[in-house]
Amino acid sequence: MIRSHWQIEALQHVRDTTFAEDASQLRTGNAPRPMETWRNLAIGAPRIAGTQNVTAALRANSRDPKRPLALLGLT
Repeated sequence: MIRSHWQIEALQHVRDTTFAEDASQLRTGNAPRPMETWRNLAIGAPRIAGTQNVTAALRANSRDPKRPLALLGLT
C-alpha cells in the first residue's frame, strides 16, 4: 500500500515539474480531467518505450511532429 502511494506521488511530482500543473489556471468545469489524462499519456508513452528522462523525451518529440505518432504506433 505504501509503495502504491509513492508511485502516485512520483507521477504527480513529474506532472508538476514538467508541466507546472500546480500553476495551471484550469480549475473549474470539465477542463482539469482531460488535461490530466493528456499529461498522463504524455508521461506514460515515453516510459513504456523505455525512456527514463520524460522531460528530455518530450523535448525530442516536440521537435518532430511524426515522433509522438510513431511512439503511439499511429504511423
